[in-house]
Amino acid sequence: MKKKHLVVFSGAGVSADSGVSTFRDSDGLWENHKIEDVCTADAWIKNPSLVLEFYNARRKQLFEVQPNSAHEWIKNAEECFEVTVITQNVDNLHERAGSSRVVHLHGELTKCRSSRKENLIYDVDGWEMKMGDLCEFGSQKRPYIVFFGEDVPMYEQALEIVQEADILIIVGTSLQVYPAAGLIHYAPSDCPIYVVDPKVENISTSNLVFYEKSKAKDGVEKVIRKLMSEI
Repeated sequence: MKKKHLVVFSGAGVSADSGVSTFRDSDGLWENHKIEDVCTADAWIKNPSLVLEFYNARRKQLFEVQPNSAHEWIKNAEECFEVTVITQNVDNLHERAGSSRVVHLHGELTKCRSSRKENLIYDVDGWEMKMGDLCEFGSQKRPYIVFFGEDVPMYEQALEIVQEADILIIVGTSLQVYPAAGLIHYAPSDCPIYVVDPKVENISTSNLVFYEKSKAKDGVEKVIRKLMSEI
């Protein structure tokens, strides 16, 4: 029997349960930086050294954290389902937990790209990037991160994946960041949607069948166990 396609749309709340810092705090700062100073195209033009320093710190932190039970249960779902993870997170915790199909909407912290040719993508060796790290065309390498205001190159692929979902789990996101938050509206009309997040409000879809108002590491296990028991 063909496995059902389970699509997991994950956000910052999944990584936060591993100790990864998020930027949507009450003070509007991300690790004591204004977002516009470290995560915009203008910031990169004005002060690339600061941007590199900021993401070096994020990358170094990534070496110090581990996947949590939410990541593990999403991976475990592959025993019963064809699973695709679409994530807003730039860390590699889903991959480190063993998930085999992960689409990163907002880039990947462990990679960098040419600042001139965006399709030239490289792995970062270790945690540190420096001014003077050049691509083969002589331009400075920059973090492989979708800065605020930039196009989301993986959005069309993610949209197609959601359109083919049999089941959709939304976890660890308040559905406030667009265009990513709009993906929920492309799920098929008969696709049940499960939501795990302590802060989501006003979910405008008739497909919602389950809402667990809890942290990712607490709610994902409940949802995956429920789905597995219904097979």
